[in-house]
This record gives sequence, C-alpha cells and structure tokens, in this order.
Amino acid sequence: MKGKILVVFIVFSSFAYSQKDSDILFEIENTPVSVLEFKNVYEKNLALLVDDKQKDVENYLDLYIKFKLKLAEARLLKLDTTRAYKREIETYRNQLIAPYLQDSSFLEKLIKDAYYRTKYKVNASHILVKLPKGILPKDTLQFYNKITKAREEVLAGKAFSKIALKYSDDQSVKSNFGNLGYFTAFKMVYTFENAVYNTKVGEVSKPFRTRFGYHFVKVNDLQLSDGEVEVAHILITDKSKNGKQKIDSIYSDLLKGADFNTLVLKYSNDKSTVSNGGRLPKFGIGRMLKIFEDKSFELKNENELTTPFLTNFGWHIVKLLKKDSVKSFEEMNVELTKKVRASGGARMSDLVVLKKLKKKYKIIINNSSKKVFENKNIRAKRRDSFGETLLSINKKKIKQNVFYDYIRNRRHLPINVLFEGFIDQEVLNYFKENLKHTEPEFARILQEYKEGLVVFDLMQHKVWDKAANDKEGLQSYFDFHKTKYTFKELSRNKGLVMSDYQNYLEEYLLKELKEKYKVKVRRRVLKKIVRSYKEHD
Repeated sequence: MKGKILVVFIVFSSFAYSQKDSDILFEIENTPVSVLEFKNVYEKNLALLVDDKQKDVENYLDLYIKFKLKLAEARLLKLDTTRAYKREIETYRNQLIAPYLQDSSFLEKLIKDAYYRTKYKVNASHILVKLPKGILPKDTLQFYNKITKAREEVLAGKAFSKIALKYSDDQSVKSNFGNLGYFTAFKMVYTFENAVYNTKVGEVSKPFRTRFGYHFVKVNDLQLSDGEVEVAHILITDKSKNGKQKIDSIYSDLLKGADFNTLVLKYSNDKSTVSNGGRLPKFGIGRMLKIFEDKSFELKNENELTTPFLTNFGWHIVKLLKKDSVKSFEEMNVELTKKVRASGGARMSDLVVLKKLKKKYKIIINNSSKKVFENKNIRAKRRDSFGETLLSINKKKIKQNVFYDYIRNRRHLPINVLFEGFIDQEVLNYFKENLKHTEPEFARILQEYKEGLVVFDLMQHKVWDKAANDKEGLQSYFDFHKTKYTFKELSRNKGLVMSDYQNYLEEYLLKELKEKYKVKVRRRVLKKIVRSYKEHD
C-alpha cells in the first residue's frame, strides 16, 4: 500500500429517504451514481468537513462530481490497467481480506491488546530505511544490512538522534530526530504498532519490516493515556509583535470575565470555528499539532484557559470544554472490534478458518484426472495437455493445468502432499473471490480504494508532477500573476507559487473534463435529498 494520502470516499450508514436508495442521482457519460452511493459518501465525510459551505448538500455534490469526472478520465487513460496499479490493488485487497480470515479466539486477544494500547500511550523513536517500490525479495539484503548497522551503532551507545539523522529515510527526522512523540492504538500501521508495544521501555527492537521499509524502534516511555478532550480556541494568525499584543489583550479580557464566545466572534481568524464558539472536534493523542495537543491536555478543569501560545498557524488561547478518560473495556468492546477488523492489523492463522471452509464448501475431486499426475515425468509434459476438470469447489471448476502450474517448481514434496496444499490454496482463493458477494462492506471499501488510487495517479500525472517539474510553466504562471504576490522573484517563495500553480492546473483540468464529459444531475432526486437532511436537522 502506498505511503501516500489518497482521497478515498468511505461508506457509512444513512438516513431514511423518501426516494429509493437505488434511484439515480447523476450520470457522467451514462455512468450512473445512485442515491445510496452519494449519501454514504456524504454522511461519512460530513464529520471531517470544517467548511460549512462544503457541508451543504449541493456544494458537496459538486465536489463529488469533480471526483467522478477525474475518475472517468483516469479510466479513459487506462491508469487502472497498469502493472503498478494492479499490484497495489492486489496488495490492498489481501490486507482487506485478512480480517475475514481470523479465528475468533485470536480476534479476542487482538481486541484486548487494542484496549491496552488505547489505555496506555507510548513514546517511541524509530529509524526507517526505505525500500524502493517493487523491489524483489532477493534485492533487499543491502537495505537490511543498512538498518542492522544503524541498530548496532545505537546498541553500542551512540545517541539515537545522531544515528537517526545519519541513517533514517523518514523525512521528519530533520525536525524530530526520529522521535515520533506519544501515540496509542490505531495511530500507526499495525506491524509498527505491534513492534513498539512489544518492546520494553528503554529497549531497542529487532529490525522489522512494514510496507514503507525496514525499521527498528526504541521505546522511550509508557504512560496512562489522557483519553480525549474537546476544546474551543481563539486564533490570531498574525504572528508578529502586533499579533502577540492582540492575543495578550484578549487573554486579559478573558481573565476579567469577558465571554469567550463573544471574543471568538469578534477576533478569531479560524473561519471554520467562528460560528460555533471556536469549538473543535474531540481529539486524542497524535491527532493535532504537538504543542496544541500538549497545551490542551494540560488543562484539568472545564472552562480552564491556556495562556496564549504560538503554533505554525498563529497565536492561540484554548479553553477546555470537556475531558473524557479512557472508557472501560466493556464500554469500548464493540468499537474496538470494529477498529481491529477494519485496520487490517489482525494476523490470524488461516488454518482454523480453512478447516471451517473445507467443511462448509462442497469439494469434489475427479480421481481419474488426479491419477494422471502419478506419472514421474509429469512436469516434462506440455501444459496444454492438461485440460480436464481436476476438482470443483461448489460450482467453480478447477482444471488440471492449474495444478500443473502449482507443482511445476515444487519438486521437494510428493504429489499427494502437494495436492493437499493445492486444495487448501484453492479453497482460500474461492473464499477470497466470493467475498465481494458475501460481504458488501468489503466490496464497497475495495471499490472506493480502487477509485481513490486511480484518481490519485491521475492527479500525480496531470497536476502534481507537472507543477513540480514544469519549470517554464511555473515561471510563466508566476510572471502572469506577479501582481498577487508581495515578492518580485520566484525564488523568494517558490513553494507558495507552486501550490498556487497546482491549484491552477487542477482547475484547468476540471474545466477540460466538464467540457469533455456530459454530466446529468436529476434535480428532482437532489431536492428530495436536500429536503430530507433539512427535516432531519
């Protein structure tokens, strides 16, 4: 799975609507999008949206149509047929399948582990040696040797921060020297989380591998988790002396009894929270900027205020609205079970599930077709001579040539032993192939990931890479829009201009797509959706 942020629209439950979920809301070149698909996406992402305009149903529909336009273009360009794309989808599919191959007793252990890791926060440092994309197992030795060498230097007593700067490929190492701060369950990929929580405080783990490469970690501390907090804040984005004077004046007024909500409306520059008294969504460890998080969790009593403090965004005053400690295991059991299943973190043995599947499925072996493989020189025969059905699993027929491929490079075991392993493989394959029919949630999540990944690849190709590599285009954009900037040379703030250029390229791409693809929105259906949400509110 790529270490990138994908724009993936995730499925969620829905309100009851007067129209049918199967009704068509809009079409792009005769490809329909149902009411159910849209409301699933809208409701799931509603909690993540901070801009009230985006929360508006019609505005959000516009965003989703833009996503679907990009998807149509990506498919036209056949970006979903590349080897890299298919390989990544298969990797993700296997990760997504993993929870369905889990034994219940092992699942129970994972849930208990997750609760412990929710209850206790851990502070860890790590060193990462990245592996090139698509590297073969036989070519990984040099990278493993590099992580081993770094670990040996740490074990020899050298400062972890210096070794991290010397070896780590994690870009954040320049600012954090390898220290990831405190985190709890589900904040890291499972393999990493598991390695950290299975390493004692003060000790260094053995090297281990995640999808990003080889790591080892040093655990610095383990403490009871602070739970979650809900806070409101006042933000002054002016970080100059004037901004400091302004935030100090606001703080002084608060100490004299001024109303917090009134001052938010009057002064706060955080437009997304001004209308609700500066209130932010509830958060726990590892979710916000570290200084903002630290200051928020330092507050002990409701309505207590922080003194003004500075972040990259500006000056803040934070007010504690509510603090929730970690709930009991019984209270969190259902939530943790869902998270464990969804995280792909469970690593259960296939054997228990496999036995159940073999009892459940109707498996028929064609003994006459199987007998052919008793020939000692079977591997020397031509593949196309094996066309008979060898076995069937329910209604799926598996031909001899599939088993021929299975045994061709497996010469260390007898045919009968190999055949048992082959049956196990095909039973699991059948289970995986049919999971999309038996588990709708699996099918939806996989489809969303496929769409998100191919749109990401389109944006990478059409926008992000172009903005980064098209020096002439970037310069031309800057020259044409020079009046909007306070500096006269591109080199003075290239990052800002590049960001604007990316936005320009994306807007231009969307303009082309709207001209290229016919979009038809069924307004009557849309009105019913809008009315349903208003009635619910």
